[in-house]
Amino acid sequence: MSDLPGNAIVSDEPTSIPGFVPPPSLRIPHHFEPRPYQVPLLAAMDSGYKRAIQVWHRRAGKEKAALNLCIKKMLERVGSYFYAFPELAQGRKILWDGADKDGFRFLDHFPKELILGKPNDTEMKLRFKNGSLFQVVGSDRYNSVVGTNPVGMVLSEYSLQDPACYGYFRPILAENDGWALFNYTPRGENHAYDLWELAKADPEHWFAEMLTVDDTKAVKPEVLEQERREIIRLYGNDALYQQEYHCSFSVPISGAYYAEQLQQVYADGRVGAVPHEPRLTVDTWWDLGINDRMCVWFTQSVGQELRVIDYLEGTGQGLPFYIAKLKEKGYIYGKHTAPHDIEVRELTNGKSRRDTAATLGIQFGVAPRLPLIDGIDACRALFSKCWFDKEKTSMGMNALKNYRKQYDEKRKTYLNQPYHDWSSNGADAFRTLAVALDYKHRGLPTKDADKYERARRERERPRDDGMGMLG
Repeated sequence: MSDLPGNAIVSDEPTSIPGFVPPPSLRIPHHFEPRPYQVPLLAAMDSGYKRAIQVWHRRAGKEKAALNLCIKKMLERVGSYFYAFPELAQGRKILWDGADKDGFRFLDHFPKELILGKPNDTEMKLRFKNGSLFQVVGSDRYNSVVGTNPVGMVLSEYSLQDPACYGYFRPILAENDGWALFNYTPRGENHAYDLWELAKADPEHWFAEMLTVDDTKAVKPEVLEQERREIIRLYGNDALYQQEYHCSFSVPISGAYYAEQLQQVYADGRVGAVPHEPRLTVDTWWDLGINDRMCVWFTQSVGQELRVIDYLEGTGQGLPFYIAKLKEKGYIYGKHTAPHDIEVRELTNGKSRRDTAATLGIQFGVAPRLPLIDGIDACRALFSKCWFDKEKTSMGMNALKNYRKQYDEKRKTYLNQPYHDWSSNGADAFRTLAVALDYKHRGLPTKDADKYERARRERERPRDDGMGMLG
């Protein structure tokens, strides 16, 4: 990291000071001296990398390094920069109001000489005098900044973030020639693990670095041993220690409801290519979700074997959109099952979503309304019968891996109730499946075995577009 250049980028935006030049004596980074093991990441981002992953152990200084990189980039290019956490509240606690072990506030890494006006504490954002904007956001509320055009983004604790957040901003960053930095410790083989594998396989475009405590020597051996002993006392094993300090992806998320069952599914080789069988009907299992998120699992039953062949998830669309998506897939459907809230009637027109679906050609059955813990137990029992298509159900599988218990910070124990985040809806849709599946209905053969083939040929037949062209 070097001293600030003598000339600054001039912006004609009303939220900047035209012709502003930082004081020559100002040095960036401000109150931050990179540790030797942090330098390769910072150098990689200076050398032109647009995508980077820092899988660093706990207490390796991930936030310090990422924040100071972001500050430097704000001076090099005028634009909007987001620092995302799994939840907006975490961003406030950790970064906006947070401090390091010596009591130095993270926000004090922003030189006061560069800040325009007073930081907006409510929206957790500040602006530099050159026009660049910095804002803390949450992946749980990324919709609140929809319509913005960031040129740089840090995704902190990405293994716990809603992957839809980066999914939304990725094309924007690509179009803006922007950069993204992901920092996290592992939380099992979820979407963050998939991204790590992708990055390792593409070193031309990705800087990917894993640093364990053995690599950095940043924590004293006696402190590590104390940490390990306490973790074993609390949880009965050192799995969390291996995850936090040795960056192990093989350890499931702590408190995950289905960790043991999913480990067995993978160990048995029941995640792979599970093709759709056109001579059997496809059943769907829904969760209507909170905050407009819809999730649907697609299955085919063969005897006592349940083939989970597909998964659909999205936000911001109504029920008609998802029903249209079902029809586009071209499956011959059997049963469609939703939770009890599909029968709730709207005050405006007196119709339920079940009524709406019926007018669109989908007749929903309603899953039994069982206590939550009974539904979770039903899911655990069902996994032994399931085969999952690796590609088409990957998003749903990540939801199942991340579905976990709430943690009581004061008592240092897990509560027997779910932690509600982006993974809850996919897991709830699977619970609809587990409590409603009737093995008397075993993926019934279609009434006409050739019906699927005729429908497929009809869809693929060239059509006259009315202008003498076939397409």
